[in-house]
Amino acid sequence: MHEDLAYKRKSYIGIGEIFFWTATINQWQKLLLEDSYKDVIINSLEYLSQAGKIEVYAFVIMPNHIHLIWKTNELNGKETAQGSFLKYTAHEFRKMLHKEGRLASYRINAENKKHEFWQRDSLAIHLYSHEVALQKLKYIHNNPLAERWQLVKDPCDYKYSSAKYYEMNQKNFSFLKDLWEVI
Repeated sequence: MHEDLAYKRKSYIGIGEIFFWTATINQWQKLLLEDSYKDVIINSLEYLSQAGKIEVYAFVIMPNHIHLIWKTNELNGKETAQGSFLKYTAHEFRKMLHKEGRLASYRINAENKKHEFWQRDSLAIHLYSHEVALQKLKYIHNNPLAERWQLVKDPCDYKYSSAKYYEMNQKNFSFLKDLWEVI
């Protein structure tokens, strides 16, 4: 087999398998600093979950990236669920930034699009064991406490995370499912 054909993108997610997935805003810009942009992420996860395309087990939305533990159940039409997620959120970000006059910092020189909000080839790691899943879950929930961010002092104090669900049994997001029921 030719080397190029054997290459799997870092963002490859097998349908029906649980993955830790990271998507980063283009050039690490802090687009997700404002809650209105975080809400676009939440709305997309809610929609895809209600449609049965994905199951979300954990998440955190940081100022310039997101981490998810999720499973894709099926394609969304001809697209992957993660492709639909990235496309929808990018479309919403474009509309919001245009209205705010802040679209220029996401401009790119490409034939097929004028703006890019997500870096290409997001990171996907298959969660093949309880130990790996626990390590990624802890990483997600502790991300807002990292020295670089210092967004909160306790993971449960960060609104845009699944930490409260796992630590305090508070389900603030209807799309969340319990990872320990499937791993």
